[in-house]
Amino acid sequence: MDIVVALGGGGAKGNAHIGVLRRLEKEGYHIRAVAGTSAGGLVAALYAAGYSPDEIEAIYSAVDQTKLYARRPNEGPALLGLAGVDQWLDEVVGERTFAGLRIPCALTAVDINSTCEVILQKGRLKDAMLATIALPGIFPPHRVDGHELVDGGVLDPVPVSVACSLAPDLPVVAVVLSSPVGPTTSYQLPVSLPGVIPDSIVKRLTRMRITQAFNIFLHSVEIGNRLMAELRLEADDPDVIIRPDVKHINLLDRVDVHEVARLGEEAVEKALPDLKRAVAWHSRLRRQLFGRGRA
Repeated sequence: MDIVVALGGGGAKGNAHIGVLRRLEKEGYHIRAVAGTSAGGLVAALYAAGYSPDEIEAIYSAVDQTKLYARRPNEGPALLGLAGVDQWLDEVVGERTFAGLRIPCALTAVDINSTCEVILQKGRLKDAMLATIALPGIFPPHRVDGHELVDGGVLDPVPVSVACSLAPDLPVVAVVLSSPVGPTTSYQLPVSLPGVIPDSIVKRLTRMRITQAFNIFLHSVEIGNRLMAELRLEADDPDVIIRPDVKHINLLDRVDVHEVARLGEEAVEKALPDLKRAVAWHSRLRRQLFGRGRA
């Protein structure tokens, strides 16, 4: 049962992708290609590089999140940096390139100058991973081949069309981490991340009017991203949508990786009937086309 998977963005919610991939494999689905953006881009790249879901979970669980977001010299304007992420990626993917991946993979980003989506599927894997997670304002843009790249979720929170282009004849499974459009959940400022900024400073910052205004801005962006995700899903029409219940998790929350991964597995359980129907439909279609070709 061959499928292609599109993994959406969502910060700490992205740990759910691990459980989704693991349960899909357990159910006998063969992931022949994967596309991802933001947090989904990280998991997609590691999976395409040959890491199993269990190995990805172990890697994520071993990371000290408080050391990920230090700033590097000469970085662009942003609240946090990606110095620790850069070092972490040196350890897990090193100088690996897209050409050396075990299955086709593409990550997405947005050129902040041209405002165009950029599909990353050649060159160093690490550069693509740093670009796809560069959430504007939170993390600095990442330069690749002359492009100033930011988080691909700005234009496409779940890269369904990109996944389809990797394997046009296979059913596309979209893993969506945002909630459907409707009542919004609370949003915590990125500065609340423990260990990055001392709690005493965080408390003073959160009482400042400019910080409260920025919180409103971020909440508004989150609403827009949810609407964008639903519009793109309607337009791109994936065969199956898997939506883990991660609405209670904020962008940079420190989470139990195993617990969030479990939520991904539970979401696959609910989607199994849709998965079976989608694969069966594509199988019938291929048989019909093959039969016509022989005639």
